[in-house]
Amino acid sequence: MEYEAVIGLETHVQLKTKSKMWCGCANEFGAPPNTNVCPVCLGLPGMLQMANEEALRLTALTGLLLNCAVSRFAKFDRKNYFYPDMPKNYQITQYDRPSTVNGFVDFEFKGNISRVRITRAHLEEDVGKNFHFEQNSGVDFNRAGVPLLEIVSEPDLTSADMAYDYLNALKDILIYGGVSDCDMEKGMVRCDVNVSVRPVGQTELGAKIEIKNMNSFSGVRRALEYEIPRQMEVLKNGGKLSQETRRWNDVAGITEVMRTKEMAHDYRYFPEPDLMPFVPGDAWLAEVRQRVVEFPLVRKQRFMTTYQLPAPDAETFVYDRPLAHYFEAAAGSAKNPKAVANWVINNLRAKLTETQTTLDQVKIKAADIQQLVGLVEGGKISSKIAQEVFGDMFASGDAPGAIVEKKGLAQVSDTAAIEKFCDDVIAANPKSAEDFKAGKGAALNFLKGQVMKASKGKANPGVVGEILERKLR
Repeated sequence: MEYEAVIGLETHVQLKTKSKMWCGCANEFGAPPNTNVCPVCLGLPGMLQMANEEALRLTALTGLLLNCAVSRFAKFDRKNYFYPDMPKNYQITQYDRPSTVNGFVDFEFKGNISRVRITRAHLEEDVGKNFHFEQNSGVDFNRAGVPLLEIVSEPDLTSADMAYDYLNALKDILIYGGVSDCDMEKGMVRCDVNVSVRPVGQTELGAKIEIKNMNSFSGVRRALEYEIPRQMEVLKNGGKLSQETRRWNDVAGITEVMRTKEMAHDYRYFPEPDLMPFVPGDAWLAEVRQRVVEFPLVRKQRFMTTYQLPAPDAETFVYDRPLAHYFEAAAGSAKNPKAVANWVINNLRAKLTETQTTLDQVKIKAADIQQLVGLVEGGKISSKIAQEVFGDMFASGDAPGAIVEKKGLAQVSDTAAIEKFCDDVIAANPKSAEDFKAGKGAALNFLKGQVMKASKGKANPGVVGEILERKLR
């Protein structure tokens, strides 16, 4: 019997706010342990929390970015459990009335566009972080209370590679939208994996196995590459799978049982009595909608369609938004936007790296890149001279036409002048002329080089070639 995998992901993302979810403590990575804390995030008696409005905005913005419906009534609940890194012994989260529901993410997978439905993206708070030493353990509560968004997908994923590509697409959207920096090394993104297997053609889901607290997308892929065959092997051998929670042992490359899976009633959810329900109004939502940006995939497709760019060039501009804005300003109504993209990607970006300059410090006006391309394609200057002109543009900010005129760099296109150069070179190199007539193609390239040298690089290469061939035949 053949089996197939069914995968759903719960992705936890720290929101990009200056302060924590319920108090004014800094949302800051890397501070000394237990310094960004107060009675609220430590859960001390008598504390009273207040919701971070920017976190509410970013939650609604995420809903819009993920094509979700933003609920006009959302509330917070207490999820009760005891664990050392949860000082209140409960987590404030959203249970039955989340802020956003029913969305989807489109992403590229194996050359096609795939879609994963989003069940919900609900707001909650992060927990502290445990540290285990040789003989004791400690808890750093700096992270406790940081606004955390849990994005729950439908079980629409079917392979480890598909899950990996979905997670990267989701991360790109969140970074693009300014929702989160998604720095995995700082623990800003973590993932729980729900995976089951079932006979091909069966609609009923198999026993759901959860793999907890994955802190890298590559780890998610490796865990699934192990777990899916493991489950299939159990069923093929006549065994039975039961719902449970496992951990990923990255060193051993295996998943290990942690506990049997808790059900929702185990957490004893009830409405948070100290927080009012959140009821966003039309004006508030309109303000949030103004922050919606073009999706990475949409931008890539637009650049490929509008500017006829190949996929690698379009992806360069997707992942470097300032460079993309500069390119669009430079391309404008360009006849050859691909040539403009080449100058921006290959030349401008190289200069930025070489001089350790940021794009906002660049002196070259975006429109002057298009003018430079026009000078080359119009035969006014050669590609080699264009490199020199570009260097001057970068240093001075002057327009390319002005630089060409000032330095006398314009190509010689006058036929009579070029014929004189060609006659002199042919006369000085009779053997090469004879070699060409004898069918040796390299001789023509040599003679062209000599003409270009004699004209100090100003002769139009195309015209030089035509005249030489005509005179030598």
